Amino acid sequence: MKARVTVTLKNGILDPQGKAIEGALKSLGVDGIASVRQGKVFDIELAGATDKAAAEAALKDAADKLLANTVIENYAIEVKG
Repeated sequence: MKARVTVTLKNGILDPQGKAIEGALKSLGVDGIASVRQGKVFDIELAGATDKAAAEAALKDAADKLLANTVIENYAIEVKG
């Protein structure tokens, strides 16, 4: 079973890397950029997992313990059958 965990900064948390990317895009002439927020994506393959609810619980545990700093970051879990 495959899954994706997407981690992003919470609203209101400053994102200097996103601002740097935004500035770089504008300096390269990319039009229409209002703002950029950067994040992380983890593609995870779960060995032997067949129960979607158990997989989501395991991934939530992983995100809470390691993948995301839940003080300043949000995460979303997507399990792909």
